[in-house]
Amino acid sequence: MPRPVKSAPPSVEAPSKTQRKKDMHSLQALGETLCALPDDQLGQLDLPEALRDALAECSRITRHEARRRHMQYIGKLMREVDPEPIRAQLDRWETGTRANKAAFKASERWRERLITEPDALAEFAAAEPEVDREALARLIAEARTQAARGAAPAAARQVFRVVYRALCKL
Repeated sequence: MPRPVKSAPPSVEAPSKTQRKKDMHSLQALGETLCALPDDQLGQLDLPEALRDALAECSRITRHEARRRHMQYIGKLMREVDPEPIRAQLDRWETGTRANKAAFKASERWRERLITEPDALAEFAAAEPEVDREALARLIAEARTQAARGAAPAAARQVFRVVYRALCKL
């Protein structure tokens, strides 16, 4: 009896079981990230209604096993959605958050330097020429006076706001 001839493998191979599981876990992790988002950010994403409902339900589930199963369900629903636009939007939000944090920290450092170092105003004005130098100088003088008296740092907060707006280009 002749042996059956094996056909050539198809040119496009299906992903392995390991790869499929990695993809499913990745989608489930993305679903967990979506569960943690506030409603206003979820509203900005183009998600199917069933996935939106499942994400809303997720916050009400507190028991461990029920939550685990629900996250698997969300992962299943995520298979019907193209995850790349969602990941791109999450990256844009995260980049904006990182930039805001960096500007916030830089503003704090500049505020401290402006209040404690007499030459810092010239350096800041050179780095940020659009800032109103005279108004900032008045705020710095007032902040120094308040700090010397031990009063509430209202002027120091205003210095921070001016510096933050200048660094964020608001």
